[in-house]
Amino acid sequence: MSQMVSDFVPADLDCSDFSQLEPLYKQLLERELTSVDDVKQWLQDYADFASVISEYGSRRNIDVSCHTDDEAIEKRYMQFVEEIQPKIKPLGFAMVRKLLDCGYADQLSEPKYVQLVKEWAADAELYRDENIPLQTDVTKLTTEYGKLCGKMIVEFKGEKMTLQQLARFMEETDRQTREDAWRLSTTRRLEDRDAMDEIFNKLLAKRAEIASNSGKANYRDYIWQSNCRFDYTPQDCLTFGDAIEAVCMPIVKELDEKRKAELGVDPLKPWDGAVDPKGRQPLRPFDAKDPMQMVKGVREIFNRVSPELANLYDELKPGKNFDLESRPGKRPGGFQSSLEQVREPFIFMNAAGTHRDVETMLHEAGHAFHYMDARDEPLMFVRHAPLEFCEVASMSMELIGCDHFDVFYAPEDAKRAKAAQLEGILRFFPWMATIDGFQHWLYTHEDNLTEPRTKAWTEIYNRYSSGVADWSDIPEARLARWHAQLHVFHYPFYYIEYGIAQLGALQVWQNFKQDADTALANLRKAFALGGAKPLPELFETAGIRFDFSADTLGPLIEMVKTELDALE
Repeated sequence: MSQMVSDFVPADLDCSDFSQLEPLYKQLLERELTSVDDVKQWLQDYADFASVISEYGSRRNIDVSCHTDDEAIEKRYMQFVEEIQPKIKPLGFAMVRKLLDCGYADQLSEPKYVQLVKEWAADAELYRDENIPLQTDVTKLTTEYGKLCGKMIVEFKGEKMTLQQLARFMEETDRQTREDAWRLSTTRRLEDRDAMDEIFNKLLAKRAEIASNSGKANYRDYIWQSNCRFDYTPQDCLTFGDAIEAVCMPIVKELDEKRKAELGVDPLKPWDGAVDPKGRQPLRPFDAKDPMQMVKGVREIFNRVSPELANLYDELKPGKNFDLESRPGKRPGGFQSSLEQVREPFIFMNAAGTHRDVETMLHEAGHAFHYMDARDEPLMFVRHAPLEFCEVASMSMELIGCDHFDVFYAPEDAKRAKAAQLEGILRFFPWMATIDGFQHWLYTHEDNLTEPRTKAWTEIYNRYSSGVADWSDIPEARLARWHAQLHVFHYPFYYIEYGIAQLGALQVWQNFKQDADTALANLRKAFALGGAKPLPELFETAGIRFDFSADTLGPLIEMVKTELDALE
């Protein structure tokens, strides 16, 4: 480390060496706490220490995500996963117990401490020593999944490319090109179908054992408590799925029938879903080989929305705060990671020169702004909001930015890009319900291995499908489509957050169109709270409702449909 983190943490602490970490844990565990002020200082010292470990782990994860084919990088990451994390987890639990048992926890009256004690109590109830090696095994299995994805390279039109790079050809107006690209991508994914099913079967077994060890009937109950979901239930999520089926599916079917008619094809095929139905050339906002064009364009969007946001965005530097281009050996997807010691964000994505890349950059920048607005909170443990509100931050930036796509396009194409984004929202809700519903099934059924799992996936997928597209050419592609959704492997039940947050973001956008300054000020006021308040209060501070019932979904979907019709 190049700087002194605090009076408690040595500047040269090496987090890959447990012999340097253990004495600091022991000092904290042995410290006498005789007052509320003692407890607060103890928490601060622990937070400073934990921030250094957190950043070390984040950097190892970023490295292995960017370079899945680098053995030295993987070795450093796995050393942390296999040798450091298993040793510090029981010490971390001992720290939790020290706070809960110190006699002063109920006297920590500030809201952020109240929230922290509530969350740590939930963690303490779940903790079991015997789960530590199982959690290490889970991390190793998800890393194996990432390596499989990173190796998915194909040759198309004389060029080797990742499947993310290949996806841009699905937007080409030439139907044969789209079909060839789709078949190549699908065939390549299916080569690893058995390997992915094997990884997932192992993950299911490990996660079931973790839940059982913690006294939970199933992994869904475990993850609900682990994620501190105090404000809604599994049934609320399933009810949300019912509302999506009722409200969104008729519109999606209408959109698919319209697409089929405009393209003049019958039946509609899987390779017909991304092309412009009016036959216009694909939107190409920037050169795929120069993602800095995208970075500069998104900066101009934020400058129009708020010069303050543009100034925050300017703090993000290439190499230091983001890795953007798609390349062989890089894990698919995108994420924002928080570097807790230096208190800076890092953005990871796979840009391939498509309009979706612009939306992704807006999305991940929203996460970065959220973190940057909350980073002055000294206590790392309450610096982060629940995921349901974190995704409000990211999705709000996508919507707020959509009126400025003329930064990248001529006026008509800018309208077309906005229309594509709004149509994407209408289609997103059924896909979210599909993934969420599938995960509810996976973790509440004992007979959840390959064959019954495929049957359940098919039933859930059909429920949220318009039925217009024909997948008969390679039916296996439809059966294994969930393999490409990394959340299912890496982050069980992390998908409903996107649905809840999309409703929040639509409310922010609605407010922004009526009074931009007030809407943005309220949103950033909520950002600054981090995780110091319960989820409903974060929504309230942002000027929106924490509600994902049909009463909220219906009017917001109607607003999106009205906006979309006006653009047509």
